[in-house]
Amino acid sequence: MRIVPPEAPRQRIDRYLADADTGLSRSKIQNLIRSEAVAVNARTVNRPGQNIGPGDEIRIAVPVDQPVQAEPEDIPLDIIYEDDALLVVNKSPGMVVHPACGHRSGTLVNALLYHCGRLSSPGESFRPGIVHRLDKDTSGLLVVAKRDDVHVDLAQQIEARSATRRYTAVVWGLPSPTAGSVDEPVGRHPRHRQRMAVVSNGKPAVTHYEVTETLAFCSVLSVKLETGRTHQIRVHMGHLGNPVFGDSTYGGRVKRLGRLSPPDRRSARGALEQMPRQALHAAELEFCHPLTGDIISCKAPIPEDMTGLLRQLRISSY
Repeated sequence: MRIVPPEAPRQRIDRYLADADTGLSRSKIQNLIRSEAVAVNARTVNRPGQNIGPGDEIRIAVPVDQPVQAEPEDIPLDIIYEDDALLVVNKSPGMVVHPACGHRSGTLVNALLYHCGRLSSPGESFRPGIVHRLDKDTSGLLVVAKRDDVHVDLAQQIEARSATRRYTAVVWGLPSPTAGSVDEPVGRHPRHRQRMAVVSNGKPAVTHYEVTETLAFCSVLSVKLETGRTHQIRVHMGHLGNPVFGDSTYGGRVKRLGRLSPPDRRSARGALEQMPRQALHAAELEFCHPLTGDIISCKAPIPEDMTGLLRQLRISSY
């Protein structure tokens, strides 16, 4: 239960709850309202657009989600390296890493279970084998463990920063300086709980970057992660004022168009149509094999959508 504070203006209930610290997205809130799981002053509401004001008492009955269990599915995988202990996969853009509410099938874990039969299980049952993750719309390399002892060792390497992860990113503008580090803590956005942000009480986060190519209104970066916070690169680049191109969550889409000249604006609109996701790719991964001690070094080529984007941006630069 929450009471709308006296200083709050009258506004839509779905907007108020999305901006409040509920941990729910606006679409989730709208669905709860339509399913009559929200009450104002002890009366059920069913319209997301209903207005509320100071002093109103709001109650939300959030249903308990059933545990998500991953099932094997015959989905093609792009495997870069594999042995009896682990594998490295090149995740395609748009693929969710593990099952969750709203994504109970078609994930990387479903495909891995079909391919491997068995994966490590030191953590949650819905993400077996997953040592580290990538966002749905970020492509590239992930290491996956088949054994629990291997999983623990790999996770320790990532925690100790001895594993190397490099990304290729296309960002708006030209970062200044053109090579440097962002050392800013990352945590939940204080108002928009589905997003991350640079916040004083966040977890330590360090991102190293270097400009490798300058284009008309964008730059190509090589990015190295020192830590691995949720959305870290996307948050840090947005914090610099150079959000990842195509990133709708952190200011990388239409918000940038108003700063461009008319010719560049037309080119940027075309490029955004070419790239409906954030232009971010996990290109390189290097770690020490937990069983053999060998250094495993893998690279994944830039996917076709980013290749097409770069081709279009280079044409616009002439």
